[in-house]
Amino acid sequence: MHYANIANSKSIWLPAFLLSLLIIQKVSGETWEGYNKLEFTVQGRKAFLIEPAEAASGNPWIWRTEFFGHEPQADLALLKKGFHVAYVDVQNLTHTGFDDQVTESQTPFGYEYFLLRNGLQRCRTKFEQDKRGRVAFLGGSITASKGWRDLVCEDLKRRFPETQFDFVSSGIPSLGSTPGAFRFQRDVLAGGPVDLLFEEAAVNDDTNGFSDVEQVRGMEGIVRQALLSNPQMDIVLLHFVDPGKITEIRSGKTPSVIVNHERVAEHYRIPSINLAREVTERIDAGEFTWEKDFRDLHPAPFGHALYASSIGRMLSAAWSESSPTRTAAVVTLPAPLDSASYFYGRLVSPKELVVNKKISMVNGWRLDEQWKPTGKAGTRPGFVNVPALIGEGAGATLKLTFKGIGIGIFIASGPDTGNIDYRIDQGEWHKQELFTQWSPGLHLPWAKMLASELADGTHELEMRVSEKSDERSQGHAIRIIHFLLNDPT
Repeated sequence: MHYANIANSKSIWLPAFLLSLLIIQKVSGETWEGYNKLEFTVQGRKAFLIEPAEAASGNPWIWRTEFFGHEPQADLALLKKGFHVAYVDVQNLTHTGFDDQVTESQTPFGYEYFLLRNGLQRCRTKFEQDKRGRVAFLGGSITASKGWRDLVCEDLKRRFPETQFDFVSSGIPSLGSTPGAFRFQRDVLAGGPVDLLFEEAAVNDDTNGFSDVEQVRGMEGIVRQALLSNPQMDIVLLHFVDPGKITEIRSGKTPSVIVNHERVAEHYRIPSINLAREVTERIDAGEFTWEKDFRDLHPAPFGHALYASSIGRMLSAAWSESSPTRTAAVVTLPAPLDSASYFYGRLVSPKELVVNKKISMVNGWRLDEQWKPTGKAGTRPGFVNVPALIGEGAGATLKLTFKGIGIGIFIASGPDTGNIDYRIDQGEWHKQELFTQWSPGLHLPWAKMLASELADGTHELEMRVSEKSDERSQGHAIRIIHFLLNDPT
């Protein structure tokens, strides 16, 4: 049965609002689960019809809305009984003829999980007037993987069909806000000014064990650096979910990492979405389960679609005609929450420092132009086949002259990683542990600040490989991929 004939079939009930939108622009034939699938568009919205092998008397049908294909048992059972299964993409749709079926809030308790604050009007104006836009996505593995990010890109292209977008994917697994602040220039701004930034770090900042102070300094480092680079940039903070956050939310608490990131969002009046709370409350409302539907803090496709849907509802609210943030807010950059935050952060290659004679290697260190591991432990993109400063024996010492208010190291922490002793300007010696719970099977990108509140000026870092390593480590190796420099000059 061809879908174009449905409107003329007296034996199939079609709501008036769907009849009014039945303008088919494209039809193609594929299959789904062995059944014939007719694809087309309805006023620019993706739609399709799954045909049964043999239609039941009266041609009965069911309209599926969000998350088609998730838990498809009911659809398959109906198809077997002769039902047609129809789908029209109504994600983020709030003001059309679909209004009597899709309400402004698609959440179980009637309220939303985002805060618009000063809204997103600056990027909207840029998209509409210039017909060009650059949108960046900065975060960890949930952002690096295909899923919510791709769906949001498609959503933006659908909302602004005349705009030519440049999408910047800057997710690197395992990394949170501190490394995000220091790689911001390289990974986000290298291609030019950004109009809209999506930033997530609530999972890795928490699971990687960063302190409350570090979580604020890292996130403010990203947000303030972004606004310093382009005061017209709009920014959205995303708080993704993990099992620990679910437990805290169910006990009536707000996870501390969300509290810390929200301090930054409120201070700079930028939008944020508490997806951890949304997922928890929707699970508790019986809409889906963690084990079958989300499955992990790295979401299944269902979870990615839910994230994108929530972001879409926020975009619809921010850009609706009745939005109180319809007019772009005047940008006034407040004083920083913490003057030691990493908004002057940048990565510095050890090779550059060796060439410029900023590093003196007293003993036991070497520069490997293209380091790669000899064992079977995994690696992360950008942290293998790159220059690395390597010290493998206890007592190996180096000295670095640098300018700025903060210094840190970005290493590959693997199965044989050791610890370091260090001091600044010949002060007291301190120890930094660098072996992680993931190091036995992975050369993990691991960022650690050694000093953050120095007087602005020239300093000397002295560092040596510690005599003692973690009991789980197979050696003492330190492999520095980048130095982290917070330098206002």
